[in-house]
Amino acid sequence: MQDITSRWGLLALAALHEGPYRFGALRRRVDGVSERMLSQTLQRLERDGLITRTVLEQIPPKVEYALTDLGRETATRLVGLIEFVESTLPTVTAARAEYDARGTDGV
Repeated sequence: MQDITSRWGLLALAALHEGPYRFGALRRRVDGVSERMLSQTLQRLERDGLITRTVLEQIPPKVEYALTDLGRETATRLVGLIEFVESTLPTVTAARAEYDARGTDGV
């Protein structure tokens, strides 16, 4: 559960929901992640059975990552949650503004 809900795990699964990625392209897609952190995250997700790692027979060798069936189901649910949260941002922003306008009296 921790690997799925970590910042980089969540973003990697959401990106792979779009389709397979090679490491470099995935790193560019998951903005802000270091090479080392992405590598560790992908290893944990592979260990959990959420993604597959395929070495492509090219020179130089390249690696592609894709979702497994479990990873696809997980990513679909995560993307649904992300879309829901994004759709409620105006409501959250309005609630914050209302709260801030009241000040901190009574807290």
